[in-house]
Amino acid sequence: MTNIFSYSDFLARLEGLGLFHMDLTLDRMAAFVARHGQPRFPVLHVVGTNGKGSTATVLAELLRAHGLRVGLCVSPHFITPRERILVDGAMLPEETWARLGSRVFEEADGLELTYFEVLTALSVLAFEDAGVDVAVMEAGLGGRYDATNVLNPALTVFTPIGMDHMHVLGDSLELIAMDKAGALRQGGVAVAAPQEAEAWRVLRGRAREVGADLIAAAEVLFYSRANGRVQPGPLATRGKKRFVRPMTGMWLSLPGAHQELNARVALAAFHVWATSLRLPIIEDACREAFARAFIPGRMQIIADAPGLPPQLILDGGHNAHGLAALKAALEADGIRPAAVVFGCLRDKPLDKMLPLVREIAGDAPVYAVGIPSCPRACEPGELAELLGPDVLPAADVHAALNLLGGAADPVLVCGSLYLLGEFYTKHPRLLERPERPEREERGGSPRRS
Repeated sequence: MTNIFSYSDFLARLEGLGLFHMDLTLDRMAAFVARHGQPRFPVLHVVGTNGKGSTATVLAELLRAHGLRVGLCVSPHFITPRERILVDGAMLPEETWARLGSRVFEEADGLELTYFEVLTALSVLAFEDAGVDVAVMEAGLGGRYDATNVLNPALTVFTPIGMDHMHVLGDSLELIAMDKAGALRQGGVAVAAPQEAEAWRVLRGRAREVGADLIAAAEVLFYSRANGRVQPGPLATRGKKRFVRPMTGMWLSLPGAHQELNARVALAAFHVWATSLRLPIIEDACREAFARAFIPGRMQIIADAPGLPPQLILDGGHNAHGLAALKAALEADGIRPAAVVFGCLRDKPLDKMLPLVREIAGDAPVYAVGIPSCPRACEPGELAELLGPDVLPAADVHAALNLLGGAADPVLVCGSLYLLGEFYTKHPRLLERPERPEREERGGSPRRS
C-alpha cells in the first residue's frame, strides 16, 4: 500500500478529531472490527478507575519476561501519541505510525472514528504488524462503551473502581461500576482488585448475568512489597495441582505502597491466564518483570536532575482515590513534601480532592498552577482560592518550579496527568526508564532514585 501520510500529516488529522471529543457508542468501532476482523492475537483488557496503567505495565512485563512478544496500549500520553502503543516496551517509529495511520483512515472511511477510536484501531494494526503473541489493552474511559470493548478479550482485569468521570459515567459508585462491569464477556474470565462493597455487588451481579467467572485477585495470591514474597491464596489450586507457588525476591521497581496492590492484581491475572494456556510460570522471570517495570508519572522520584529541585516527586493522582493513595504512599515511606505544586481539571470532584491536597502538604507551601495546554483545567487564581489561604497561584508548573528554585526538597508535583505532560515537554528524558541500580541487578531490594 502506498503511504499517503507523513507522521505530521497523521498527527494533524488525528488532532483535528478533538482529543476530548466523546460519543459513547460502540457502533463505529464495531463497524471497523467487522471490516478488519477481530485481532489475530489474544487481548488482556484492563478496566477500572485507578491503577490501570501501572497494572497493565506490570502485566505486560510479566508476559515479556516469559518469552512472549507483547503489545501494550495505554493512555493518556504525555508528549506524543507514540507513548500509547508499545511493542516489547518500545515505541514504534514515526514511519510505522504514518504507514499504519494511513491504513486506519482508509479502512475506517465513512465511520467517523473519534480520537481514541483511531488510536485503538491503530494499536490493533500495529500489534498485528509486529506479530505480537498477546496484547494488554488499557480501557480509556468506562468499560461498556470504551473503544477497546469490541476486542473480545481473553481475560478482563478490573483495577479499583472509584468516583471519576462522573459527568460521563454517572454520579454514584453504583452507576460507574455498572459501566465498568459492561466489559465482562459472556462466559468470560475476569480477575478483580479489591473493591468497595457497592462495586463488588455490581460486578458480581453482572458476572452472574453473563455467566462470567469473576475471580478476586486476593483469592489467587498475596504479595508483600516489603519483603518481596508471594504466597498462594485460597484459590491457588486448580484440580489437584497448585498453580501459584511461593516466590521470594520479588522486589518491585515502582515506588509507592499503592503499587503493591497493582502488582498483586497483575501477577494474579498473569497466573490465571498463563495457567489456562499451560504456560509455565518461572519465578526468575517474575522477579525480572517486577524489577524492570517502569511507568512515568506514578510517584516517580527524581533526584539531582539538572535545573530541577534536588528531589522531585511526580504523581498523576487525578481524582480523590488517586490522591488518597498518594497520601498513604508518602506517609508509608516517611516522605513529607517541602512544597506541593498542584493542578487539575475543573470537571473533577474538587470537594473531595482539595482537602486531600492540603493534608498532603501539611505546613508546606502549596502552588496552584494552570495547565495552559488543557482547556478543561482550573485557572490558577480560581484553584488557589478554592484551596484556601496562603496558596500561591502560578501560571504553570514551570513557573512554580522557578519560584521554588533549589531550596525546597522534596517537591511534589501532583494532580492531572496533563499537568505532568507539560512538565515532561521540557524534560522529555525523564519519561525514559532509568538505569537499574547495581545492587538491584544483584537481586537486592531496589533503591528508588
